[in-house]
Amino acid sequence: MNNLFYSYYFLTAEIFCITITLFLLIFGVIFSVNQNFGFTNLQKIFFFFSLQISFFALCCLFNQADISYFFWNKFLFSNSFTLYSKIFLFIFSSFITVLSVNYIRVNQIYFFEYWILFWLSLVSITFVIHSFDLLAIYISIELQSLIFYILTSINRTSEFSTEAGLKYFILGAFSSAFLLFGVSVIYALTGITNLNDFSKLFSGLVLERDFLSISLILGVIFIFVTILFKLNIAPFHFWSPDVYDGAPLSVTSIFAILPKIALVGLLIKFYYFAFFDFSFVTKFFIIFCCILSSIFGTLGAFLQSKWKRFIAFSAIGHGSFILLALITNNEYALNCIFFFLLIYSISSLSFFLIITNLNFYHFPNFNQSRFILDTKNLSLNNSILSLCLLITTFSLAGIPPLAGFFSKFFILTAAIKDKFFGLTIFVILMNCFSSFYYLRFSKVFYFDECQKHLVLRSMTKVTSYAIIICVFILVFMILDLELFFVISKLMVSPFLS
Repeated sequence: MNNLFYSYYFLTAEIFCITITLFLLIFGVIFSVNQNFGFTNLQKIFFFFSLQISFFALCCLFNQADISYFFWNKFLFSNSFTLYSKIFLFIFSSFITVLSVNYIRVNQIYFFEYWILFWLSLVSITFVIHSFDLLAIYISIELQSLIFYILTSINRTSEFSTEAGLKYFILGAFSSAFLLFGVSVIYALTGITNLNDFSKLFSGLVLERDFLSISLILGVIFIFVTILFKLNIAPFHFWSPDVYDGAPLSVTSIFAILPKIALVGLLIKFYYFAFFDFSFVTKFFIIFCCILSSIFGTLGAFLQSKWKRFIAFSAIGHGSFILLALITNNEYALNCIFFFLLIYSISSLSFFLIITNLNFYHFPNFNQSRFILDTKNLSLNNSILSLCLLITTFSLAGIPPLAGFFSKFFILTAAIKDKFFGLTIFVILMNCFSSFYYLRFSKVFYFDECQKHLVLRSMTKVTSYAIIICVFILVFMILDLELFFVISKLMVSPFLS
């Protein structure tokens, strides 16, 4: 009886989300064909329902005990990492809900299926966090990917969205094949799929130049390739600029923010726990990806003129810091990874909230800004919004005393502490180069002259409050760094126990 209780106790938030999502699906099917009801009213109802889902799911999580427990026949595992990760996921989802309703209203994407897919994608991400078996990991990642393919092409009236969805589907299928191939090879040679069993089987394993060792290494590398592909890490990044640019802006924000913590947690489970005895190979592979991510992320962003392609290459560059902390084998580095992820997620959230509200008037409609140069002399039209965007981009660049600087600084100090001097200096130099294209924003906002007068569409109060909260954290986080490190330590402790 206790086993049955705990099997569902740790999934109360997910069960609640799925139940309400099915209700919303039936509600949307019934009322979307009602001519008197209207899609505009339907979107407002879905928006308020989404906020309620976030609120009540957070209530479930805050009242949930912090217990380490295997359930569902050891396919899933719950601990403090899963608990705090889900809390942050639902907090970020509430902000993305605010972002989405404004974007949908302006761009007239009146598909109620968007909200259904959004919450199902969030549930799939939480299952990735809980997964502790290769089979559960594969099913969870595939569920997440299938939903993302549909979300990318949900704007059926846009050829860019359709193209991005098709490209993401084809390349995502290749990455899924890599994951399935790696899992199949390891299962064929060992007969197990649970990560806890792998840590025991491979403990003290001596690998030689024989068929068994080479096959195991190949299977592990293929699994790492899939996770790095989903994390948008070079050289597996070529899908991201096109998909980010073609997908609706609210969908791009989902890609850039929500899956990060789950996938990095999965990467740590593989690198430090299940396949730690293969670190002599995976370490060099991750160093190689770290160097390429830093190069491609920096140089690629210099050539971009569109917002979404720019943030895609920015994400590639920031991925190098995650990999740098990952190969630094100490507790302090793991704390820094999740501290970095939290600050990066808040910075990206602030960036997308502001870009969503850059809607300029072109008779007879308001058009969403796609190009960076659209914001010439933005400071004359909306000085507060331009200042918020400037603070956000400076935080992404790592300029002190903003939060982004400390998140990068702590990772670099952890790498120096572990004597990765050459790689740390290289990452610092590339980050210095990347600061120039972030500084370009100040030139565009404040100094470039615009030949025509810009008219911005006014934003809602809820959106303005969300932007203020994000910018406030980025500016005044220095006053309470200890709080963020305590949270990061609580998330890291299960990996070290």
